[in-house]
Amino acid sequence: MLDRLSPRPGAMHRKKRVGRGPGSGMGKTSTRGEKGQGKRSAGRETPFWFEGGQMPLARRLPKRGFHNLFRKTFRIVNIGALSIFDEGTWVDADLLEKKGLVRHSKHPVKVLGNGDAPKNITLVVGGISAGARTKIEQAGGTVELV
Repeated sequence: MLDRLSPRPGAMHRKKRVGRGPGSGMGKTSTRGEKGQGKRSAGRETPFWFEGGQMPLARRLPKRGFHNLFRKTFRIVNIGALSIFDEGTWVDADLLEKKGLVRHSKHPVKVLGNGDAPKNITLVVGGISAGARTKIEQAGGTVELV
């Protein structure tokens, strides 16, 4: 049975034999066209971003701004979103991720003060705004920074 298996008709292509004379249809220049860098033996070794010697796009465009390599990225959660938790709950990044409030807890979580704070909640987060901290403490909760 296995000895009779073969690819479907048209699925396999013959290997292109270049540089084998005029009868093959791919003789003389071997499908490389006329003169130029691509015709040379090292012509295919240029990187894909090379633009033939003209000023590259990355150097033609003006540079703006500054990218801080040491910037801390936070996941943002507002206090109003914490109302789904019961009174006396201990809330950290893992619990916020399980409830779907942050996408993943790879980055630290920062709590902002938009909305009403739930009562008696313990927050363990990477950052918190001053307004959010006062709202949580007025509602009887505590905040721990990691």
